[in-house]
Amino acid sequence: MDIQNILLHTDHTLLAPDAAWEQIEKIIDDGIQYRCASVCIPPAFVAKAAAYAAGRVKICTVIGFPTGYNTTAVKVAETADAVKNGADEIDMVIHIGALKEKRYDAVLDEIKAVRAACEGKILKVIIETCLLNEEEIIKMCDIVSRSGADYIKTSTGFSTGGATHKDIVLMKKHTKNGLKIKAAGGIASLEDAAQFLKEGADRLGTSRIVKIVKEGE
Repeated sequence: MDIQNILLHTDHTLLAPDAAWEQIEKIIDDGIQYRCASVCIPPAFVAKAAAYAAGRVKICTVIGFPTGYNTTAVKVAETADAVKNGADEIDMVIHIGALKEKRYDAVLDEIKAVRAACEGKILKVIIETCLLNEEEIIKMCDIVSRSGADYIKTSTGFSTGGATHKDIVLMKKHTKNGLKIKAAGGIASLEDAAQFLKEGADRLGTSRIVKIVKEGE
């Protein structure tokens, strides 16, 4: 197993509501040391984190998190603020209710609006697969593939479940236009992480992998 390859695809994540700067600082230090793809942190810490990281690791943050039912205007404003503060990557949550109502154009238009506010930064679109049926996951693969986003992401980690291998295999079959996949939520082991990458995930959102690697040193 190539542990460094797993780390290179890992968004080292801390999104707990009680997260404080001391913990964020440690996440950044670990992200730098273990050469993670990014550190994923709450928006309120982005400016300080970007200054502290000083380009040594990418700063990722979340938009419309974790429910996704903010208005589009709010998500766009959140995104613009995050980019202004130094975010390198944006993970947004879709309006799941709009998808359930089959308002597909509204879902697409919102992603495109956030895409524009990213100013060229990487955009990952969280669809919360645990709340969707197979038809809805396939539909979101199509919508996100047409949106200009860089990634489709399984989960926030704050709902009823996280990434599953079944979902990654399904998403890999239905993504187009070079859209990449991020598996997030519930990745419990290096073996699990390696399997997600083998199945087609390009990023892993997890708070556990770096901890596991450190414990094994």
